[in-house]
Amino acid sequence: MPDDSPRPAAAPVGVPAAAWSERLWPGPWGWVLLVAFTLLLGVVLVPVDATLAAVVAGVAVVAGVTAAVLLTPTVAVAGGELRAGSARIPVTLLGDVTVLDAPTLREELGPRLDARAHVCLRGWIRTAVRVELDDPQDPTPYWLVSTRRPDDLARALAAAARSR
Repeated sequence: MPDDSPRPAAAPVGVPAAAWSERLWPGPWGWVLLVAFTLLLGVVLVPVDATLAAVVAGVAVVAGVTAAVLLTPTVAVAGGELRAGSARIPVTLLGDVTVLDAPTLREELGPRLDARAHVCLRGWIRTAVRVELDDPQDPTPYWLVSTRRPDDLARALAAAARSR
């Protein structure tokens, strides 16, 4: 009898499959504010010319969505690396991983923040992980990385470290 269970799609040739990945998209309010801003921009220009107002609002929506897509970082554990936006570090150089809830993250960003830490945070995401570094050549003591699924990221980092 054939196995009809769904299988994950294979990664393209030459591209390692991600063990874990998350895009740090703006939350619902971010998208609402983007649309509201473009509508207000259009309303402001209605007295000048209604067609101009519609065109400017349309261009602003497209530009805003494009900017959001291009500037939204990805956090991933793949190919033996932790990737947070454009920064990458091999999992072999990572130490302890701490899951941070909202109050703990606020403390980490306030009085406990080390200015040498690498930070990949988005204000609309209230949880993160703190990943200690075990690299004597790197002055960065730890990374703070936003994620909506901190437990999953911590598990993925642990699994990647075990497989190396």
